[in-house]
Amino acid sequence: MSAPKHVLFVCTGNTCRSPLAEGLFRKAVEARGDFRVSSAGVAASRGDPASRDTTAVLKKRGLRLDAFASRPVTADVLDEATHVFAMTQGHIAALERRFPQHAAKFYLVCEFADIPGEGVGIDVPDPIGMGRAAYEEVAKVLEQAIPSLIGFIDQTWQK
Repeated sequence: MSAPKHVLFVCTGNTCRSPLAEGLFRKAVEARGDFRVSSAGVAASRGDPASRDTTAVLKKRGLRLDAFASRPVTADVLDEATHVFAMTQGHIAALERRFPQHAAKFYLVCEFADIPGEGVGIDVPDPIGMGRAAYEEVAKVLEQAIPSLIGFIDQTWQK
């Protein structure tokens, strides 16, 4: 088994997209034991729960985010991460402006995935305020992207 990798998902407020990605990715690698998974937000408050719709979409898939609490992206959080996957180009730009020393870790969630009807490198849309169906669509995009993220990490990981 290889050394642990710490995957960090980043969105804006760390209550919708990034916790959804965290839960789905954790499920995808649960049998492996070589991944840690977490999330944060570029404009997050500390301690907010995941949104009700995020929780419901995960629950529908048999997943839970026990003890989840939102948190902002900080230098300490980025020091721990081996791979940082942001939801949008805007999130990448914000990370690069604030934390240029970590820029080599930053990738777009859909950077390696060809999303049907959308293409490669799309931004994951923000579902906030758009109802459960929008969260389901985000989950579908994330579920399509996650295998390519795992493949990328496995191919490039340096122990």
